[in-house]
Amino acid sequence: MTTPTANFMTVGNNSPAKTFLDSNFRYTLFPIFYGLVFPLGLIANCYALYVLHHMRECKAMNEIRIYMTNLTVADLLFVAALPFWIDYYKNKGDWKSPEPLCAITGSLFFINTYCSILFLAVISINRYWAVTRPLVAASSDCWKRGAIISALIWVITLAASITYLTNTGIQKDNNISRCFEGYQNEEESKINTVAATHFIIIALFFLVFLMVIVCNILIARALLKQPISQPRGSTGKRPGGTKRRALRMLCTVIGVFVICFLPHHVVQGPWVLSVLHMRKEWKNTTHQRLNDAHQITLMLMGLNCLLDPLVYCFATTMFRKYIQNHFTKELP
Repeated sequence: MTTPTANFMTVGNNSPAKTFLDSNFRYTLFPIFYGLVFPLGLIANCYALYVLHHMRECKAMNEIRIYMTNLTVADLLFVAALPFWIDYYKNKGDWKSPEPLCAITGSLFFINTYCSILFLAVISINRYWAVTRPLVAASSDCWKRGAIISALIWVITLAASITYLTNTGIQKDNNISRCFEGYQNEEESKINTVAATHFIIIALFFLVFLMVIVCNILIARALLKQPISQPRGSTGKRPGGTKRRALRMLCTVIGVFVICFLPHHVVQGPWVLSVLHMRKEWKNTTHQRLNDAHQITLMLMGLNCLLDPLVYCFATTMFRKYIQNHFTKELP
């Protein structure tokens, strides 16, 4: 979530003087990082959307294609907001764009993060269902189920992001307009509510992450029980190759969680306690380190729009084969 940084210093007789504590390295690192993610993410996800559109006639993968398409749209929304964040960090954390855009870009960051988490989770469940209950999965109304689940995910994330959209998100700090920063100015009466909201989100993330881990362990167990050396089936596919691709897919999904989302949600709890000044015994160096770590985890979350297309390649053979055939035709 785009609520990067605030901290507290003590002066005089240990009375807290709440001031904004910055991590200055982000003003150099973030514009470079987002400057690379923006074109790469735009190209990768537009191409993924193009491939998914041309695979719409394949009924066998209707459900997972719906999830992939929605995940790609969520990634493109995040990518669309990156130029504003690049400008924000180039201006040393001073929001120069129209104030309503702060609320919109903050919402897009939140929506992308939790849509990605939930769609990756349902992709894992879908693959578990396909591996362990292939006949039941094939006989059910996949398209309708995919559409309903996708709609629910969007409703949940959009409802959760309303708090971002209902205010500008701008906090003034010595004539500097901070976008979704400045928790040090939170009213005392709201501190517990703000902290509880963050910890509920953290708990829900770990619940989803546990579900993804369990699904992928069960997929791996089911696949490993199948013998690798089998003759080609009637479709010409070698079961061993299918198993290896499936194992790569589940490793990729878990990798996206571990690299992009897990660090943020591990750091988020202590960081919230720090910025809300709920741990007065912590030293200023502890606050600074937590803030620096929080900035790094925000950056890592931006990688997910580049890693998600890898999930598509390993999740379905048809997606990968379409790309291979497309480039084979294009090359002389």
